[in-house]
Amino acid sequence: MSHGVRFRVPASVLCVLCVLCSWIAIPFAGTAKDKPKDKDQAARTADEGGAAAVLRLTNIWPVHLTASPEEWAKLEPKGGGGFFGGPRGGGPGGGPGGRGPGGGFGPGMIVAPAFLKEGDTNADAKLTRKEFEALAEKWFAAWDKEKRGKLSGDSLSEGLNQALMASGGGFGRGPGGPGGPGGRGPGMNLQGAEGKRNGVAAAAGVEFESAHGELEIGGQTLKDVMLRYKGNGTWMQSRDSDKKSLKVDLNDNVKGQKFSGLTKLNFHNNVTDASWMNEVLGYRLYRDAGVPAPHTAYARVSVTVSGKHSRDYLGLYSIVENVDTHFAKDAFGSKKGAIFKPVTPALFADLGDDWKSYNQTYDPKTDLTPEQKQRLIEVCKFVTRASDGDFAARLGDYLDLEEFARYMAVTVWISELDGILGPGQNFYLHLDAKSGRLQFIPWDLDHSFGQFGMRGSQEERENLSIEKPWQGENRFLERVFKVDAFKTRYLARLREFSETLFDPKRLASQVDELAAVIRPSIQEESREKAERFETAVSGKPLAGGFPGFGGPGRGGGDRGGFGGPQPGGPGGPPPGGFGGQIKPIKTFAPIRAESVKDQLAGKSPGSKLGEFGFGPPGMRGGGGRGPGGGPGGGFGPGRFISRGFLDALDTNEDGALSRDEFTRGFAKWFDRWDKTKSGSLTEDQLREGLNEELSPFRGGPPPPP
Repeated sequence: MSHGVRFRVPASVLCVLCVLCSWIAIPFAGTAKDKPKDKDQAARTADEGGAAAVLRLTNIWPVHLTASPEEWAKLEPKGGGGFFGGPRGGGPGGGPGGRGPGGGFGPGMIVAPAFLKEGDTNADAKLTRKEFEALAEKWFAAWDKEKRGKLSGDSLSEGLNQALMASGGGFGRGPGGPGGPGGRGPGMNLQGAEGKRNGVAAAAGVEFESAHGELEIGGQTLKDVMLRYKGNGTWMQSRDSDKKSLKVDLNDNVKGQKFSGLTKLNFHNNVTDASWMNEVLGYRLYRDAGVPAPHTAYARVSVTVSGKHSRDYLGLYSIVENVDTHFAKDAFGSKKGAIFKPVTPALFADLGDDWKSYNQTYDPKTDLTPEQKQRLIEVCKFVTRASDGDFAARLGDYLDLEEFARYMAVTVWISELDGILGPGQNFYLHLDAKSGRLQFIPWDLDHSFGQFGMRGSQEERENLSIEKPWQGENRFLERVFKVDAFKTRYLARLREFSETLFDPKRLASQVDELAAVIRPSIQEESREKAERFETAVSGKPLAGGFPGFGGPGRGGGDRGGFGGPQPGGPGGPPPGGFGGQIKPIKTFAPIRAESVKDQLAGKSPGSKLGEFGFGPPGMRGGGGRGPGGGPGGGFGPGRFISRGFLDALDTNEDGALSRDEFTRGFAKWFDRWDKTKSGSLTEDQLREGLNEELSPFRGGPPPPP
């Protein structure tokens, strides 16, 4: 990710070099000065150089994995619900489109928080029968806007979108007010069970198992390494493919075994990114901006499993440096700091005095001292409870303001809405051992450069507000953006980078440079991937959406759909998908650059996103009315979930719900879901019940209106 002149190499030469590099144990490098001269030099570099030496942008490492059939089979996770019609994992009760256990990933994960938010009148995080039945009456009255005595599919869709918008993230309700102790309130829960990994797949009950194997890379054969699948959305989109993202631990079984000083390697399959560049160029942009961020390279990964694979080419992966103590030593000069990987829409909410309430939310990646635990609790209490004056005066004691200003400048410019600006995931925190201040580290940038179609429209992401770039409630950012010491730095970095790092021509040159290097490896994967790659690197829009959740789409392509027949190409997403077409880096960057400059000059307010939703152009956040004046219920989660309500509650099958059908249906739901006969329903019971009741609609969304 360095500056430089435009990189051009004849395609014929590249093809020859790429074939050669698959047979030798050194990476193909984009420039001669980066290329080790011989195998021994490559091995020495791997032993001595650290991440920066071997994880260079244009390096493509030949990587070979070997495992026994028994160990390879261990990698396949158990359990986990399908997404809106997709097959479940290997746990009991699974099967394509089947019900299986109700607590996995499904409509209940999204809808249960809305039930609790809208119906829990006494704020005890449960719904009594009286509250549940009152909610049915409340929703019917509110959604039957024309007072017809019936709810059509459109009325249900619009009403559900509004309810889901109202339940979007924020500080929970607990003693002492919003965000007080015990305050993880309703919201889309992306946390796994206590002690397990977090993320959407983990929340669905998917658990990745480890297996023993062997890794060949850089002239080294690393024995008895530990392999496991990794990822959440990327795993769900590649679950029916052999090309899954992998984490390889070199040191777990053979102490002291390393590659270039690294003990863990992440191999990312780039299934969500047709260009294979969002992560790589995103991390480069952060590093160029002075933000500690992982180094990256590429790998041509092959695998041998007796009776199944014999040096079979899985495809081109990106290698991403692991954020651990080795990373911290290089980035911050010490291994003594603490590293966390939070997953919460309510960052730094006060959850009380007991570390157990914080552990799963902040998911520490290092062993914590009592002092480090107490420091993070102190930060949470400060963010939640400090007066405005005290918060402004002391924020710099808890947060590295300059580093955070740089981090936010890049995050906002690339419209990275799958992280701190959205669901509150995909970043690390480093607690500095000396200063006690927190520093932010980016992670999982496959949807960067405005490509997270689940939040806002393409136009909104291109024109994302620099004043209020987050979606929904975010008390931490709301407070920080009011502090002059931060805001001045943040705007200054946006102005500086807009004239340098964010130059669209600079980014386009980086795309061209990488494309020349990785093109042959992508062409070898499949014709469809090669065609999408060429579309992406040329700057032409791509069909948007989140193909592949839960299994393959229609046809024989290598990109899945929603587990059922979809319009569009073989195995591909429906036209437009969630959020319409996606613009790749070359097309996004000029529009974003102009928008940010106009906002800095006071010529434009930018676009502030509505609550969580999937909005095509003209629909703010997928739920409200946007610039195009689209109806609030025309698209978004409500359009998909309304089908489930109709299927479950429409007893006379007339395609609409009467008041009696709606309220009686809710009463029956309460009886079925209150399995312990406690007289109330928790959020977990609501989620499980909704998944069970709405599962008949798991054949896909209703037809377009």
